[in-house]
Amino acid sequence: MPTVAVCVKYGLDVEQLRADRETGRVITEGVPGRTNELDKNAIEEAVKLKEALGWKAIAITMGPDEAKKALREALAMGVDEAYLVCDEAFAGLDTLGTATVLAKAIEAAGGADLVICGEVSLDSFSGQVGPKLAEALGWPCMTCVRRLEVKDGRVVAERTFEDRYEEVEAPLPLVVTVTREVNTPRIPSLMAIMKAHKKPIKALKAADLGLSAEELAAMKAHGLKEVVMPLVERKKVQITGESPEEIAERLIKALEEEGVI
Repeated sequence: MPTVAVCVKYGLDVEQLRADRETGRVITEGVPGRTNELDKNAIEEAVKLKEALGWKAIAITMGPDEAKKALREALAMGVDEAYLVCDEAFAGLDTLGTATVLAKAIEAAGGADLVICGEVSLDSFSGQVGPKLAEALGWPCMTCVRRLEVKDGRVVAERTFEDRYEEVEAPLPLVVTVTREVNTPRIPSLMAIMKAHKKPIKALKAADLGLSAEELAAMKAHGLKEVVMPLVERKKVQITGESPEEIAERLIKALEEEGVI
């Protein structure tokens, strides 16, 4: 049976992040986690393929035990199987390391014909894991996909750019990263959520993936060291004048001096 695998990230809720105004460092203590929003679009697309073509859909995430919450959500949305890649040895991996581990996990789960990822994760916004996952698997990759169709062993997709759309086609197996435009993720019913909590989640360790400590150490050379938020202060400039026309003229001049227009 053809299989579609969807990679899901469980990370911090970026909408609740705050920064220390003196140091600029991001405060993560007490911030809850959540499923990456664009990965929900990836899950939805995988489930749609399952429903339309009769494929098997699996979800994979790498993270701590708490990341099971993202897998439970994927199961509630309709995927058939879920795999948690969890090992202390994975801490500090760079994007290439993450992609390598996910590729090994897909193979350990029985392989796949198509892998779907969200275009980016909202916490880091690197957009690198999908393409690097394709490289690790030795497959072609389509990024920024807003529409896709699978037929006759090929994927026909529409990619989105700032100024145009592009239609592309490639044979399976393939890695695809999707944008928000590709679909609207379904909201699972209460019954589906309850059933998802009863389904098994298989845990995969480094040993299960055949990765040695030396290999993993080499994948941490380019890890993220620190995240600092820029501190923004308002200039508090007030534009005044005798008439609306005079105010508008002064406003335009001020914006030109700032290089805004």
